Amino acid sequence: MEKEKIILKDPEALFNDFTKEDPWRIFRIMAEFVESFETMSTQGPLVTVFGSARTKPGHAEYAEAEKMGRLLVENGYGVLTGGGAGIMEATNKGAHSAGGTSVGLNIKLPMEQSANPYLTAEVDFRYFFIRKVNFLKYALAVVVFPGGFGTLDEMMETLTLIQTNKINRIPLVVVGKKFWTPLLEWFETTLVEDKKINSFDLNYFKLVDSSEEAMNHILEVHRKDGLIHTVKK
Repeated sequence: MEKEKIILKDPEALFNDFTKEDPWRIFRIMAEFVESFETMSTQGPLVTVFGSARTKPGHAEYAEAEKMGRLLVENGYGVLTGGGAGIMEATNKGAHSAGGTSVGLNIKLPMEQSANPYLTAEVDFRYFFIRKVNFLKYALAVVVFPGGFGTLDEMMETLTLIQTNKINRIPLVVVGKKFWTPLLEWFETTLVEDKKINSFDLNYFKLVDSSEEAMNHILEVHRKDGLIHTVKK
């Protein structure tokens, strides 16, 4: 009886990439880093906002995210989102309506993702990991609205990088107590009690219920850190 032989393949090769050789893929990755850094380095002080692409206009969370975008611009910040629909669109819309910087980092996906019309600058990505570097490399703070797997991934990566000192300890604000409380209580009752994290790690984020609270927390931390100050006229 003949035995079957398992052949290990690069998963990405299954998607008919323009090249099958890893050295050539490295050049493509380098080009995406260079192009995105070149654009992002000129956008000024930004706050990254994460949240669901499926939140519809008219929903309370959409309205709150739109307010968040407007408040950020009114306080001297630009907005950085994934550039798509839902919470991203709402935040960009608020920033755009206030006449501020409204940046979108768009990712090529088989569903859901297309650039919203409220962007002053747009960068398109093939690779998620390069996009995620840009979200945090250029952010002075991060605001997280309710969302799904992608939002959870972005929130947890931000927490991990702050916890491990791989990025500066920027304000991380989580908006929506009803939505987030079950998860955050699990952090306390399971992760802390099982010693998977320290209780101090719960200080790496701030849970709030409104855009105004989120804005006030960011301003408070940035004043304390000396990033902003009052100029006497």
